[in-house]
Amino acid sequence: MVEMDWPSSLNEYEKLVIRMNTPRVVIDNAVCPNATLVTVDSARRHGILLEAVQVLTDLNLSIKKAYISSDGRWFMDVFHVTDQNGNKLTDESVIRYIEQSMGSIHYGRTNGSNGLTALELTGTDRVGLLSEVFAVLADLQCNVVEAKVWTHNGRIASLIYVKDCDSGCPIEDSQKIDQIEARLRNVLKGDNDIRSAKTSVSMAVTHSERRLHQMMFADRDYEWKPILKRSDDCPIVTVQNWIERGYSVVNVQCKDRSKLLFDIVCTMTDMEYVVFHATINTAGDRAYLEFYIRHTDGTPISSEPERQRVIQCLQASIERRASEGVRLELSAEDRPGLLADVTRTFRENGLNVTRADISTEREMAANEFYVTDAVGNTADSKLIEAVRQKIGLSNLKVKELPMICHNKVESEEQPVGVGGAVLLSLGSLVRRNLYNLGWIRSYS
Repeated sequence: MVEMDWPSSLNEYEKLVIRMNTPRVVIDNAVCPNATLVTVDSARRHGILLEAVQVLTDLNLSIKKAYISSDGRWFMDVFHVTDQNGNKLTDESVIRYIEQSMGSIHYGRTNGSNGLTALELTGTDRVGLLSEVFAVLADLQCNVVEAKVWTHNGRIASLIYVKDCDSGCPIEDSQKIDQIEARLRNVLKGDNDIRSAKTSVSMAVTHSERRLHQMMFADRDYEWKPILKRSDDCPIVTVQNWIERGYSVVNVQCKDRSKLLFDIVCTMTDMEYVVFHATINTAGDRAYLEFYIRHTDGTPISSEPERQRVIQCLQASIERRASEGVRLELSAEDRPGLLADVTRTFRENGLNVTRADISTEREMAANEFYVTDAVGNTADSKLIEAVRQKIGLSNLKVKELPMICHNKVESEEQPVGVGGAVLLSLGSLVRRNLYNLGWIRSYS
């Protein structure tokens, strides 16, 4: 339990109200033999589940199982988590951080400033687009400190944090901001994206991956059809209504990966759905997730178009982070124009960046790129080696080969039992809600 530090101005009644609404966090290494149990018991409000999941995923912890249940105005979340190596959590500083962070999520999170200027870009993806973006920023004396880039269904969303090259300060001059926006918008528009290309500049700090989901959702990436589809990583999403209880029941089956639960819950939250009950299980490399949801107004999904939209949006939320192409890691001393030079080399050799994660620490650039050839196929190994020769073999290293297959998108063929399993599993989820930790012990 996290001890409360009370301000001297609070009276006993105010302290009682805070105690009643502050999440109770219990971390237990004794109950489950192969995972640490993190239990959060709190008053229910929209978005609190996402914030709890976000605390765990920001630490790169793996959620092997989870049970979510609400009873009136209260809910209990139980997460079975491990570190990236599959071990229980033993680092006291990590455990303390989880307790403190989850113990304060009732009050939400305020956005401040991290001394950087945030650039948000969305539009139609094309080969060399990222190279053009970074070239413009280098020309305008903007130093890229951090960036995340996602592509999905031919769309791109990017969140780029910059500072002024000369002063090292955030860019606040309104004329320069207007210039940055105008030039980046022209790059995004290209020859055929006049309407959907969008740019914005902000000083606020946001959760980067949550914001990328929001940007791609607003861009309606889920409505576009992919050219290529992974044969082993196509998420199956089904939605049914349990009319007697007024729930919509969402089942997801897909390949397990890190941050999967975060991606799904993030999209549900942004679509204004509330998760009342859920079970999450993993077996091998597969994940099985079941959610009982209602809209924020208390109603279940009420039409076939809405049902199809939920399916499309949840599939998109899973696929956005899926990594297409060869994973390359760049480690080099940071300098002005580094990203422009590296991505220009990619473009000149016909490589397309499908995802990027860029960071700078202690004057060193630590960047990760996923690349394919110009049409989305696996890049030729000789081409990759040629690019490494130009950038520097010691600086650019191959870390992961792709698992992508050129399969035509199949019709909505469901495995036997997916739909029927939804209501059959109802008893295990709802009738045996998470009222006490003894229930968890018997099912861990």
